[in-house]
Amino acid sequence: MHELIFYPIGNGECCLIKLECGKLIAFDYADLHNPNDDDDKRMPLKENFRDDIGWNANPKRDSVDVLAVTHGDLDHIKRISEHFWLEHASKYQGADRIKFTEMWVPAALIVEEGVEDETRVIRAEARHRFLAKAGIRVFSRPAALKNWLESKGKRLDDYRHLCCDAGTLVPTFSKAADGVEFFVHSPFAERTADGLLDRNSDCIVVQAVFVSGGRETRAIISGDICNQDGELDRIVRITRHHGREERLNWDILDIPHHCSYLSMGAEKGDYKTPTTSEVDWLLKNGNRRSVMVCSSWEIPSETTDQPPHVETYRTYQDYRRELDAEWRVTMEYPTRRAPRRTVVEVGYTGARLVKQPAVPAAAATIAPRVG
Repeated sequence: MHELIFYPIGNGECCLIKLECGKLIAFDYADLHNPNDDDDKRMPLKENFRDDIGWNANPKRDSVDVLAVTHGDLDHIKRISEHFWLEHASKYQGADRIKFTEMWVPAALIVEEGVEDETRVIRAEARHRFLAKAGIRVFSRPAALKNWLESKGKRLDDYRHLCCDAGTLVPTFSKAADGVEFFVHSPFAERTADGLLDRNSDCIVVQAVFVSGGRETRAIISGDICNQDGELDRIVRITRHHGREERLNWDILDIPHHCSYLSMGAEKGDYKTPTTSEVDWLLKNGNRRSVMVCSSWEIPSETTDQPPHVETYRTYQDYRRELDAEWRVTMEYPTRRAPRRTVVEVGYTGARLVKQPAVPAAAATIAPRVG
């Protein structure tokens, strides 16, 4: 059985995939908990993540196979530089750090200039691994990196094998060998090649197809993909144009961008967020009794500037009811007072949400870690 673990970290994202074969894949990592705020209900990620990869029980289990950074925003990368072993500088190394064999990044993260703080460190690590041709996959065609490589005196042809373009499979995983394959939907090469960089629109989006007990279960990992400029629409149009509708079929949907209206379109809407025809098709392309996971703060009762947006939530609920799907908000489950991990098991019966018992408020206050 495979597991997908989504952590309650506010408007941040971290999903740990535990494969039947024992491999571990982390999509993003953002430890946003404030240890100096007793009222902060976000999960302290460091020790909880280490519990889940098995390190606290087995000192030899100190690594993950893949750290996938969908894009460089802080709510997807905070404290990676503090908690993970990075190859490019000894100051980011030590026995208490989590190692990762392979790093996945969008091309925009490598070529982006003017970044600061945590993003700068992650960019340095990606650049180091890419130039060393070891331990990295860059999502987008090699042409997107042509100018940057030439500025370093490098030849594009020497780096093509490290790149994964939209419409292809990540070559380091297969259903036969690992029980999963990853089909790349985003980013698109042309945007980076033209110098049009936007972290959300250029983020990594994949479909994961899991195999367990002879059954396939599909998950869309969406990062912060936006649709204000039609990027999600474009994914749908291109996929359908090539007759590959199954590549946007889903049993598990990682709700994009913390339930922001911008993942549906340019307008929030007065009561519900309107969908384009492409987004409407995508949301209807889920299977019955599927699972929809929203990595966000609690859904508000009134309109707000920042996500999650209640108008967008209401729209998602129409599709949830139509599919008889289960819906989970990471900061609401099992209770708003004491959120815990959202765990989705993937086995021969498909995707199943693991039910978590509620933690009494007093216990949640005393315990340094919940979940």
